Amino acid sequence: MSYKTIVRKSSALMGYVIQTACITHCVIEYVGDFVLCTGPSMEPTLETNNILFTEHITPRLQRLRRGDIVTAKCPTDPKQNICKRITGLPGDKVKGYLPRGSQVVPRGHVWLEGDNSDNSKDSRMYGPVPQGLIRGRVVCRVWPLHRISSLTDY
Repeated sequence: MSYKTIVRKSSALMGYVIQTACITHCVIEYVGDFVLCTGPSMEPTLETNNILFTEHITPRLQRLRRGDIVTAKCPTDPKQNICKRITGLPGDKVKGYLPRGSQVVPRGHVWLEGDNSDNSKDSRMYGPVPQGLIRGRVVCRVWPLHRISSLTDY
């Protein structure tokens, strides 16, 4: 095989690799991906080591609803991701975080709480979460196989 043939075939292969990487990036960034759930804050709904499928279209279109389970960047530690349920939308009156009583969720924010209220660091501690921090809406649990289930109301 000549040098030119090797270069031509290598270039074609690199082109396919780059195209595949770009398509994969776009799907993961804009359509959906799989997330490993860790921590006790969403028990008993979700448990540590559950694998979830999340979609990214609903948050981008700002079509989130009360009761949706979402993944987001943690407002107090951007290196950490959180998985919580939306319990308040903009304009909703919610039981505020300490030391305040109740408060209204501001525009552009949501109120997130874990299902395990005794063991969840959530909006009751850090307040309303900007909608821009939300990464995806949980659609279903895909692992463990015997617990595959939809996690949406619609």
